Amino acid sequence: MLILPISILAVPLFIFIKFIYSTLWIPYKIQRHLYKQGIKGPGYRPIYGNSPEFKQEFDRTYFKPMGEFSHDIVHRADPCYHKWTALYGKTMLFWHGSTPRLALSDPEMLKEVYLNKSGRVVKVKLPPLAEQLFGKGLIDLHGEKWSVHRKVANPAFVMDRVKSWIPEVVDSVQKVLKKWEDGLRGVNEVEVDVLKEFHFLSAEILSKTAFGSNFEEGKHIFELQDQQAELTLQALRSVYIPGARFLPTRDNRKRWNVEKETRRLIRTLIDRDQNGGGNTKCLLSFLLRGGLPVEEVIDECQTFYFAGKEAVAIFLSWTLMLLALYPEWQSKAREEILQVCKKDELPNADTMNDLKIVSLILNESLRLYNPIPALFRQASKDMKVGNLDVPAGTQFYLPASAVHHDTEIWGPDANEFNPQRFSEPRKHLASYFPFGLGSRICIGQNFAIMEGKIILAMILQKFTFRLSPSYVHCPVTFLTVTPQFGAQILFKRI
Repeated sequence: MLILPISILAVPLFIFIKFIYSTLWIPYKIQRHLYKQGIKGPGYRPIYGNSPEFKQEFDRTYFKPMGEFSHDIVHRADPCYHKWTALYGKTMLFWHGSTPRLALSDPEMLKEVYLNKSGRVVKVKLPPLAEQLFGKGLIDLHGEKWSVHRKVANPAFVMDRVKSWIPEVVDSVQKVLKKWEDGLRGVNEVEVDVLKEFHFLSAEILSKTAFGSNFEEGKHIFELQDQQAELTLQALRSVYIPGARFLPTRDNRKRWNVEKETRRLIRTLIDRDQNGGGNTKCLLSFLLRGGLPVEEVIDECQTFYFAGKEAVAIFLSWTLMLLALYPEWQSKAREEILQVCKKDELPNADTMNDLKIVSLILNESLRLYNPIPALFRQASKDMKVGNLDVPAGTQFYLPASAVHHDTEIWGPDANEFNPQRFSEPRKHLASYFPFGLGSRICIGQNFAIMEGKIILAMILQKFTFRLSPSYVHCPVTFLTVTPQFGAQILFKRI
């Protein structure tokens, strides 16, 4: 008779012991191991780690413009890292819940992590709630499944294929610039919030090139993705509690409904493509012809719908802000464009290769205002990085914004806009990684740069511009480093 009560007690006892082991014993063991090697940090706090401090520091940056206009934005883009490195050094340990995160900023150590071929470094899996925004696509897949998806998607992003999309990009840009020109009728200057405009423009371009549709067809998907992004931000800034996503809370119900409707709309595009009504050169067609199951194609579409729109819009907004602020570089870029493309000639695949100054400007914009402030990897087994013995399970925190602004790497003018610095080879491969490095480098980087060149070239052919007095410099990190109050630019017809 005692056997049943004992067995009943054994289950909660086992759960309790496992909980203590994973939230106390293992974290403190890892912390002691790294502290003995000279690594310091804010210290582990049971269950929550340093996550409450992360939320607190990010909250302090919201709705608070910078007191002085500066490109030194690390304290806003990555506030906790900025605060902690001043106390504990650039290589330091902090905690996301009970997961250790080892911050690395030395280019040689970064290179070891990014280019590791031993199989000991893997991509950090997204929190389950974040998967509903990005889908279980390339950004989150691992191992053999990632290899299959990457192999299927790669042909869509080789340079020749990217160049074939230039007419679609040009057509979309022309529509936006026509609207700006219409706004100049009877006035000398017109104010445009380019952040809003570039969100619309990148969505239109993505709809055509990736999904063979148009903005109106994809509009509802983008709106749903924006809603999901807000919910995802909440998830990424909180400690994930196993099983919490299954509870019928208000936010969870909203997530479920948004995801269900998003996948339904994407499935409609897939059905049209499979019935012969799609664009055979778009990304969607490549994924379907590659033999991926429909549900996996939907996951990839979710990834590209968000990443392809959000990152490009942010990147271009910061670039316009910089050129508005530095008219000498705006003039240099325009002179090059008018020489290469002439005043009325539309950009094409050949002229894009000759825009050297524009390339320098785009690189410098990505350095100063990289949309993604940090990337993550994880040690799948015990390993050595530099002189450090890193325990399995430790995540590597790779702070792109901080590395891109490091005066020890870039010199005393690291926080100044100087595109000329990219005319010389970099000393360290891993000193600049706006798209990541290694085998998991962003698959869409060629397309993003091509898109940036075309949009910039076509704007500079038609307009001069300056920063509007209504612009408030307030870089903050939501999912990306974004101008919180928009990017207001005053345009004048040439």
